[in-house]
Amino acid sequence: MTPMWHVFDLPFGVFIGVAALAGLFVGNWLTVLTHRLPRMMEREWQAQCLDAAGKPRPAGHYGLLSPASQCPACEAPIERMARIPVLGWLLLRGRCAACHAPIGWRYPVIELLTCALFAACALRFGATPIALAAMGLSAMLVALAWIDFETTLLPDVLTQPLVWAGLLVNLFDAFTSVQTAVVGAAAGYLFLWVIFHVFRLLTGREGMGQGDFKLLAALGAWFGVEALPMLLLSASLVGVLIGGTLTLTGRASRGQPLPFGPYLALAGLVMLLLGGEQGIWQFMN
Repeated sequence: MTPMWHVFDLPFGVFIGVAALAGLFVGNWLTVLTHRLPRMMEREWQAQCLDAAGKPRPAGHYGLLSPASQCPACEAPIERMARIPVLGWLLLRGRCAACHAPIGWRYPVIELLTCALFAACALRFGATPIALAAMGLSAMLVALAWIDFETTLLPDVLTQPLVWAGLLVNLFDAFTSVQTAVVGAAAGYLFLWVIFHVFRLLTGREGMGQGDFKLLAALGAWFGVEALPMLLLSASLVGVLIGGTLTLTGRASRGQPLPFGPYLALAGLVMLLLGGEQGIWQFMN
């Protein structure tokens, strides 16, 4: 089905270039989000424990906007030129200007990955609003995958809005009909919820986090119930392959819990860019 939207009045090549540039700056923001959000959650949990114990919360504010960008090692502020995506990291040669502590590869990797994904969305969907929706989805999947990979957390503050965003986008039949989107969200959540409880009943252990339920529900809301089998199959196969490799090479012990979110996010990105019939050619006909 073809969305009833007008194409932006932009040359195709210009739109791809603008999308790639936007991806760099969005990726730069994602480096902050993926670093700070888990720490914000941990601080809030600690503060709630202090509240329960009748103790005062620590002074100071830590959020996405403050304090200003600083070195994780010495907390020296990052100069404005050094905040430019990729270029800033190169200018610093991957080290803090104050203490010379290494600045991780995560920063340019996230920025370049988001840049590439935004350009791919522009190439696939053309200069259309559906491309903007696809860019928003890809940015959130990058953030969720990275956070889950580093911390085994899938924050509700990201997964839950992603469910609603998928349902709202599909009110206009962007990726699927709104009916299959609603069923996809419900089925995605319930399927992993059932697997979780059956596994816990049989083994006495928890096989996955509840954030995985919500992430699959979000993907179901974006792509519809018919996409769930392929999403689950591909994510599971990649997860088994990587998990088995890590176990055989000694980088993970047998039975060690491994995050499933990055594989779901990867399957979602592949579905977004390669699956279905929507794309630039549909808008050109």
